[in-house]
Amino acid sequence: MPGMIYEHRVYTFHPGKLAEFWKIYLPEPLALQQRILGDLVGYFTVEVGTLNQVVHIWRYASFEDRTERRSALQKEPVWREYVARALPLMVKQESSILLPTAFSPLK
Repeated sequence: MPGMIYEHRVYTFHPGKLAEFWKIYLPEPLALQQRILGDLVGYFTVEVGTLNQVVHIWRYASFEDRTERRSALQKEPVWREYVARALPLMVKQESSILLPTAFSPLK
């Protein structure tokens, strides 16, 4: 689909807080996120390199599609409760918008 974009998100947690994160993220906030955001490409933990990180990648039809879906997610009480509980566990959050090249298998 032309115009596809990927959002690459990295969450860095305080040491020892990743297990607590999984307890509050699974299963309900993840299910809500998948229902509203749609196209989860992958969810990963870091084994080598900067530890205590979670990386996830979401695909959207366009930046406008991403904006609309993220806005809808923010309106959900379950999501707002999850965010309030998850943020204190994190050191930082990073988000990048990636555009696939013409030869990328992920277009």
